[in-house]
Amino acid sequence: MPKNSYEKPDYWSQKAFSEGYPARSVYKLKEIDEKFGMIKKNYTVLDLGSAPGSWTTFLLRKMEGTGKVVSCDLNPLSKSVKGDNLLFIQGDLNAPEIRNQIKEAGPYDLVVCDAAPKTTGNRTVDTARSEQLVEMAIWYAQTMLKTGANFCVKIFQNGDQQRLLKLMRETFTSAKGFKPEACRAESFETYLVGISKK
Repeated sequence: MPKNSYEKPDYWSQKAFSEGYPARSVYKLKEIDEKFGMIKKNYTVLDLGSAPGSWTTFLLRKMEGTGKVVSCDLNPLSKSVKGDNLLFIQGDLNAPEIRNQIKEAGPYDLVVCDAAPKTTGNRTVDTARSEQLVEMAIWYAQTMLKTGANFCVKIFQNGDQQRLLKLMRETFTSAKGFKPEACRAESFETYLVGISKK
């Protein structure tokens, strides 16, 4: 496989399209799951910031019609994202009524969040916005996960990653950073993974 940074994203995007996923981000979740064994049948899973729906699609396929996927975003999912065990909630994840709807559908065995802020090109601003999303996702994990449950969230790499991992270690038995190979080489995104909620 070519390592050229223009060709490689193309490879992942074409692979996603050929396998029926809305976006290449699906392979990041696949790698995280392969490393940490996060997704199991009969789970109730919360997918935050889910549009266009690659992670939701992967979760639905992996659970093979068992359990439930609760998917939430400001934007709608791709029309191809369907499942009898899928509940999609459209709205702002910080809005109290949306939080209540999500809470009523729980508690959860797994919370995943691949949300990214609208980027400005200013790395300081983008990183700060990414951090706010991570903190929001951690709040959902702390509030709505069952004991022993797992969590993963995307973050733009910066100095505050250690602070957020420290915060996660208060809630989880272990917390670590993980950068999947499917991330673009030039990308400064990585993932924080929390294992086994206390």
